[in-house]
Amino acid sequence: MLGNFVGVLFDGIAYGSLLFLISVGLSVTMGLMNFVNLAHGAFAMVGGYVCVELMNRLGVPFLLTLPIAFLVSALVGFILERTLYQRLYQADALDQVLFSIGLTFMVVAAATYVWGPSQQPVHLPEWLKGQVSLFGLAVGVYRLFLIGIVIVITLALGLLIERTRFGAQIRASVDNQQASAGMGINVGRVFSLTFALGSGLGGLGGGLGIDVLGLDPTFPLKYMVYFLIVVAVGGAGTIRGPLFAALLLGVFDVAGKYYVPVVGAFVIYGLMVLLLILFPSGLISRRS
Repeated sequence: MLGNFVGVLFDGIAYGSLLFLISVGLSVTMGLMNFVNLAHGAFAMVGGYVCVELMNRLGVPFLLTLPIAFLVSALVGFILERTLYQRLYQADALDQVLFSIGLTFMVVAAATYVWGPSQQPVHLPEWLKGQVSLFGLAVGVYRLFLIGIVIVITLALGLLIERTRFGAQIRASVDNQQASAGMGINVGRVFSLTFALGSGLGGLGGGLGIDVLGLDPTFPLKYMVYFLIVVAVGGAGTIRGPLFAALLLGVFDVAGKYYVPVVGAFVIYGLMVLLLILFPSGLISRRS
C-alpha cells in the first residue's frame, strides 16, 4: 500500500514537473508581458515535432534534439512576436484570445497536413528506459530525468529573472515601458527576447513530453486548459507559483486517476476551483 502511494506521488511529481516546464513559458508571456497567449501549446508542439524529425529521420541522439527544439521554438516565437504578436500588445484581452486561438487552429491544420493525424513514435535511448532503485523503491528512470531537468531549469530561470541585467530590464519594461525606454532600455527587443524565451521553454517541454503526453496535431488543444490552470492557480509572472501549482495539480491528477478512476479526470478541476477561491490572485502573485 505504501509502495503504491509513493509510486503515485513520484509519478505525479514527474507529471507536474513536465506541466511546469511547458507552462512556465506561458507564465512569462502572460504575467510579465500581459499577453493572453492561448497558442502557447503550439510552440510546445513545434518542439515535439522537431525532436521526432531529428531522431527518426536524421538519427540525432535524443539529448541533442532537446537544445535544438528549444532554439527552433524560440526562433519561431521571436519571428511571430516581431511580425504578429507585438501588434496586439495594446489590444484588449478578447482580441488577444481570438488571435491566439486562430493561430492555434492554423498550426493544428498545418501539422495535420504535414504529419497526418496519428501519434508520432518516439524511441528513447536505452539508458532512459526501465527503472532504478531509489531508497528501496523502484522508480522510472525517465521520470527521474524529468524531475532533474526541471530542478536545473527552475534554478536557472530564477537567476535569470532575479539576478541578471536582462532580468532587471524585463521587470522594468513590464512595470513602466515609458520610463524604461527613457533610461535607454530597448523595450521592444526585451519583449521579443522574453517571448522567445517563453516559446523556447515550451518547445523544450514539448520535446521532453513526447513519451509522457504523446504527440499529435491536436496537442495544443488537448493540453491548453492544463497549461492555463497551472498559470492561473500558481500566479502569472512568477516562477515559484506555477512550480508549486504544477506539482500539486500533477500529484492530484495522477492520484485521482489511480484511486478514483471513475471521476479521476475531474479531480484537477475541483482542486483548481478550490485553490482559486482560496487564492484568487494565485498561490504566489507577482510583485510590482
